[in-house]
Amino acid sequence: MAGDPLDIVIGADEAKRDAEQAQQHATAASTAEAQGDRQASIEELRKAVAADPASNDLAFRLAYQLDLVGEEEEAIELYERIVEEQPAPVNALLNLAVLYEDQGDYSRAERCLRQVLDTQPNHPRARLFMKDVQASREMFIEEEQTRDVLKRNALLDTPVTDFELSVRTRTCLKKMNIRTLGDLLRITEAELMSSKNFGESSLVEIKTMLSAKGLKLGQGLEDAHRAARRALMDRLKGTGQEGVLSKPVGDLQLSVRARKALQLLNIETIGDLASRTEAELMGVKNFGQTSLDEVKQRLTEFGLSLRTLDS
Repeated sequence: MAGDPLDIVIGADEAKRDAEQAQQHATAASTAEAQGDRQASIEELRKAVAADPASNDLAFRLAYQLDLVGEEEEAIELYERIVEEQPAPVNALLNLAVLYEDQGDYSRAERCLRQVLDTQPNHPRARLFMKDVQASREMFIEEEQTRDVLKRNALLDTPVTDFELSVRTRTCLKKMNIRTLGDLLRITEAELMSSKNFGESSLVEIKTMLSAKGLKLGQGLEDAHRAARRALMDRLKGTGQEGVLSKPVGDLQLSVRARKALQLLNIETIGDLASRTEAELMGVKNFGQTSLDEVKQRLTEFGLSLRTLDS
């Protein structure tokens, strides 16, 4: 039996009033954000979503703002609601994946990214994030397997001054801002040798010390690259330039020699490149000062630079 026409009209009017109220709060949120008052913007967006719960656009705006101020749980709840829509919005899936990864929930993060890549296999940001998630998952599994044996975290936090190293070696490490064993594992032999006054004898001394502990230089390098990429993403977050990091290195239009060197290092995106140091690049055969200057110049055009050992 059909409903009363009057009830239908009243329902339509209420829905219209709710949508108008939501729009008023959304406009107030935009004004507050433009004035730099993010908390006020968030409160207005909460009211907008309460007035129009069916609006995924409003829910996404609120989730994004909450993520920026560290309110991850509420942001996740909103993103999870949004991605129930089919097809799920790509940006919501990507942001949700990053939040899941931050919480160590690598399985859910990977499922979100798979959902994007199933329909857009070459999506640059999804591919970049998937690489980070898989690396994080592998590292997590490895750490879980070796934690009881090596007490990994405590070991990596051990100051290098606790080890029997010569004064010259300690001085060189200090100048390179290498304070802990973990710092030492995140650099390469080439990076050490690029430091002034760091000679072959110091290198042998360090490698011998690490070998006695079942460790080696560079084994934590991917962790350093991943941390550098995430730091860059955080620095660019909210600027509208995050997409630069996921652009392919081909966009830099480098010379053939430089491109071949980057291929040997498995560098696919501009973000990958910006997470490397000068010494890492210079350690590649046939990669010289000319190629290095070319890479640095191209990165500068995008407002980026190569990683330094203290970042």
